Amino acid sequence: MSGLSRGLSRRLVLGSAVALAACEGRAKSQPALAPPLLKSLKDSATFPVGTCVQVSHLDQPLWVQLARAQCSQLTPEWEMKMEYILQPDGTYRFDRPDRIAAFAKANGQRLYCTTLVWYAQKPDAFVKLDESRVNFASAFDNYITTVVGRYRGQAVGWDVVNEAVAEDGEGWRQSLWADKLGDFDHMRRAFDLAKAADPHAVLFINDYNLESLPKKFDTFQRLVERLLKAGAPVGGLGCQSHLAADLPGGAMTRTLQALARFGLPIHVSELDVSLSRVERRFAPRAELERGQAALYTETAEAFAGLPEAQRFALTLWGLRDKDSWLRGENAADAPAPFNDDGWPKDAAHALSDGLSAGLYGNAKPRR
Repeated sequence: MSGLSRGLSRRLVLGSAVALAACEGRAKSQPALAPPLLKSLKDSATFPVGTCVQVSHLDQPLWVQLARAQCSQLTPEWEMKMEYILQPDGTYRFDRPDRIAAFAKANGQRLYCTTLVWYAQKPDAFVKLDESRVNFASAFDNYITTVVGRYRGQAVGWDVVNEAVAEDGEGWRQSLWADKLGDFDHMRRAFDLAKAADPHAVLFINDYNLESLPKKFDTFQRLVERLLKAGAPVGGLGCQSHLAADLPGGAMTRTLQALARFGLPIHVSELDVSLSRVERRFAPRAELERGQAALYTETAEAFAGLPEAQRFALTLWGLRDKDSWLRGENAADAPAPFNDDGWPKDAAHALSDGLSAGLYGNAKPRR
């Protein structure tokens, strides 16, 4: 069937589903459930498709319905980071990450965890650490060993080092961890500790703007090379993919193909496509929405075109627009594949088409 015929068929079926749901909703005086895609995202792909999650989502029946239908992997959005787990007095709390882990297990979904070492976090427990009682290195080691070990056997992977490269590409970011343990040594140490705590989890270095800032991307690749040369157990590469809708076509394809040279699994780890974070701020919204859909297709097709062993997962950073962190920047942004009510947008259909490239043969990126 041609792409045009598929598109028309999809929209005819979707239109019928919308009409039926609306009629039933009026008859029962209840909100209509979102109509499904012709094929769910997870069933359109030959690799795991995921989303980020907060505990609050687990109490929303429509989000739960959507996540079960569309996703085969979950990433705690922030409740497995130090900002939640590590308390000012040095104790740990695991209630929310445990609940997310239990939900994933109960629903047959993979659990991917983020993040162990992030330059942006300076928890009081480390800043105010009494090193006459516990030295900094021992506290660092204990944190990683305890947290990774708790989810040993369930977590399929970890973002071990997150956003280490400076935005301008001039070396690595400064951080509490670099100051105390060495700018390179703290990263190597974190990978070694995580590997010892869970030998079977795939360990990632993860960063953003790799597709739009060439100098940053070059520095990221040099860091990966240095870690591997030093013997760090880096098991995968995370490309966050927070994209703007006017990103030139081909950028995501080139980025993923360049990363593939390392031979490691690749995770498109935080995919969204913003309509607000664009350079062409006065472009018509309909034009930006077309660019958004094209980028979802290109990213999925480029990922589906990687060697099978390198397709770790493609994770959305929010299923619905209202779930997105970008709403905090601009209430009018709509970066996700599904709208606030969980209804599929053109972006969802475009993403489904791109994911299907792995099933029916890889198409060229579209703009």
